[in-house]
Amino acid sequence: MEHLRKVLIVGGGSAGWMTAALFAKLLNGIYDVTLVESEEIGTIGVGEATIPAIKKYNALLELSEDDFLRRTNGTFKLGIQFNDWLRLGSSYIHGFGVVGQDLGWLRCHQYWLKMQGLGKASDFANYSINTAAALSNKFMRSAPELRESPLAHIAHAFHFDAGLYARYLRGFSEARGIKRVEGKIGEVKLRPEDGFVESVVLQNGETLAADLFIDCSGMRAIIIEGALQTGYENWSHWLPCDRAVAVGCQRSENFTPYTKSTALTAGWQWRIPLQHRTGNGHVYSSQYMDADEAERILLANLDGSPTNDPLHIRFETGKRKKIWNKNCVAIGLSSGFLEPLESTSLHLIQSSIIRLLRFLPDQRFDPATIAEFNRQTDYEYERIRDFIILHYKATERGDSEFWRYCRDMSVPATLQRKMDLFAGSGRIFREDEELFSEESWIQVCIGQGIMPKAYDPMVDIRSEAEIEAYLNNIEAVVRKCVAVMPTHAEFVERNCLAPA
Repeated sequence: MEHLRKVLIVGGGSAGWMTAALFAKLLNGIYDVTLVESEEIGTIGVGEATIPAIKKYNALLELSEDDFLRRTNGTFKLGIQFNDWLRLGSSYIHGFGVVGQDLGWLRCHQYWLKMQGLGKASDFANYSINTAAALSNKFMRSAPELRESPLAHIAHAFHFDAGLYARYLRGFSEARGIKRVEGKIGEVKLRPEDGFVESVVLQNGETLAADLFIDCSGMRAIIIEGALQTGYENWSHWLPCDRAVAVGCQRSENFTPYTKSTALTAGWQWRIPLQHRTGNGHVYSSQYMDADEAERILLANLDGSPTNDPLHIRFETGKRKKIWNKNCVAIGLSSGFLEPLESTSLHLIQSSIIRLLRFLPDQRFDPATIAEFNRQTDYEYERIRDFIILHYKATERGDSEFWRYCRDMSVPATLQRKMDLFAGSGRIFREDEELFSEESWIQVCIGQGIMPKAYDPMVDIRSEAEIEAYLNNIEAVVRKCVAVMPTHAEFVERNCLAPA
């Protein structure tokens, strides 16, 4: 077997430097890894919200969580609050981690459905430590030693400055042997005999050859599309938003341990609290709103004064027809785009890097290896796509043309099957290691107004009195746990406060 010798990462930003850092850590210097980027080309660094899986990536690098947060002006995240998505005035939280406690082999929500129908259950948010803590602006890390307490089951992710994160990982990578070349790509050369990528030529004339090319060039997709013409699968008929405008503002006193997503007339607005500022953005459909109006709405709904000029971004929701084509793997925005509604952007970078390392090729570039990598990647993208579509489809809003379109559109069969099953019996099943857990689907389905017609018949094995006591106990214990937690601001100040 002839091993790869040289790997070239084309592009920096989060995708490039996350790839470089993990390669530096896990490949132990046995490959020659180079990253080429240009300081003149900006990245879409608008503040980043994540999901708990990011902790696995940081753990693989053996990063100190507190040090990482100090260096990136990071904060903690317990979930996402969705306002006005079901109807104007509605609000719910998709919290990470568990909801309540299983009783027998049934999830907590099945018992809640019965008692809610009888008017004997409180708001669903009260049964999850993550959602209850988020609504109280409280935070602490999980305490695994308290195995019987909800405090052992707190699940968290982060908000941080994506530009600072890339800079942090650049230092990590270069200290471990990754070479960085400054320059813009002028040409991509393909081998005439098989169409594989042979080298890239910089605008200054320098040629960089490699065996494996990793395209982290963002939406420009210089190699995967520009040179290899891989093709793109467009999903805008299900996810019609195709523009965003982003801006930072001064940090407010409302220092929440969650991301906020507020549905607007033709899209939605994000709010991401960092230590030094708050990140904001308006994702919208250009078919229903123009850029000036989108910017005006965003600037009118900030916590404080803007800290920079608004940045306008164009995108097309979907993915490359092949994420791995010949000897090029696309990672990050070059592989596709799913709007940041459920904070999956960095996860898709992370999972692609880890998957590539699991399928690391030799010089043969075995077609079966490439095909399986693409199959797994496609499945992950499609299931995340379905979860995001759910937020748009399951709505009662009809107050604008945009929302009437979303409410009435047909959806992928894979999503419709899940929605129908939940609407009928409150059942959800996680398939083949898809990203979002059953608890995530349950919270969003209920939050978006999909109330099942019936609950699992096994619920009736328990008496109403037993179920009522079980739910009341969960709610009371969660309330007591939240009461002893510090505020989010206090926890950050004590543990990971960034230097001024």
